[in-house]
Parts: sequence; structure tokens; C-alpha cells
Amino acid sequence: MPRTVETGSASSAVTADDVDLAVRLAVGILRDAPSERWGGKAGSLEWDCWETVEHLANYLLYYAVQLGPQSPPLDTHVPFALSQKRPDAPMVFVYAEREAGPAGLVQVLEACGALLVAMVRTTSPQVRAHHAAGVSDPEGFAALGVQETLVHMHDVAEGLGVAWTPPSDLCARVLARLFPDAPGGADPWHTLLWATGRAELPGRPRLTAWRSDSTARS
Repeated sequence: MPRTVETGSASSAVTADDVDLAVRLAVGILRDAPSERWGGKAGSLEWDCWETVEHLANYLLYYAVQLGPQSPPLDTHVPFALSQKRPDAPMVFVYAEREAGPAGLVQVLEACGALLVAMVRTTSPQVRAHHAAGVSDPEGFAALGVQETLVHMHDVAEGLGVAWTPPSDLCARVLARLFPDAPGGADPWHTLLWATGRAELPGRPRLTAWRSDSTARS
């Protein structure tokens, strides 16, 4: 039976529902991915597809835990210890059991996404917490979570040989929140790929360095 999902919320704000949608779309694609391709390189990254999804799950969990303390730190992150399995692998603090296979990895991604959804949904909009891209509010962490999901799924989809095109309205909300100076007039998904150093736009070469801005707007 084909999976059906609703499009993102109509508001310009990035919400917990947007995080939920992005993760559900990703999980729907990854569940059907060819099992033999998980060890292949993820797009232009130096990580393989497994490592990239593991990295994505960690980032979703990382964003959730920044909002967890009663008084979140504003000058540094909540100090979970990070580690690597090899020198060029992503830094993570949660690993998926290899014995559980891709299905287990996808469950880890889904669970970490659900935790971010819950934290964004239940945390006061007035709360602020540290992020390297700017001290953020829950909406900012939601936008970062959606950005990571959409963009890293682009990387993973290339490596797995599957199609990945997220909803334009979802991409537009992420651009408005994290990349307010991004050029207009082009497809929001292509613009988001450009803003994160993964594509060219007409008259604009591919970026070699980029930075999102998660700073709370008020």
C-alpha cells in the first residue's frame, strides 16, 4: 500500500509538525532502500550512507537535548561525550546496532526525530539554548532539524540510488528561517541545496563554505 503524508503547515514558521513530516518522509524512503548499497559513499560526503543516517539521527537528538535542561546553557552545548569509529567518520554520541541492519538504523532515526518533535512541541517559545549557528529558540532547532533531514537525505539518496524531492513549501520555510539572505526566484529545494553547498543556481556557483543562522528572531 503506498504511503501518504500531508504537506507541511501553511504558516511561515517552522514547527514540530514540519520536523515530523521531514522525518516521516525520510523514513519512508529509507525503509525501501537497497540493503546492499548502505556501505556506499553518501553523495559528495566522505561518509557512507549508514554513517550519514547515523549522523542525522544524532543531530536530531542533539537538537532535542539542548532544549531539555530547565535552564539551557547559552554559551556551550549540553556536554554529551562524542566519539568516532574511524578518523574520518562523523562525531556522534549515539550509535545504531550494526546487527539490527538498516531497519534498526531507520528505527534509531525515527526515534531521535520523535524526541525532537516532542521537545519542540512542548518547550516554551521563550526558551533559548546554545547552538553554534546562533542562540536559538525551539523554532530554530526545528528548522535545523528539518534542514539536516532534507539535505542529508539528498546525500544519502544519491548514494542509495533512490529519488528524494521534499515538498517545496517545507524547503521555503527552512530557507526563510535559516537563510534569510538566500536569493529568491528559484525552486526552494534547489535554493536550499545551493545554500548548503550542494548545487549551483543560475549565475551563482556552488558554495565552498556556508552557514545557517539559527539565532532567535525575537
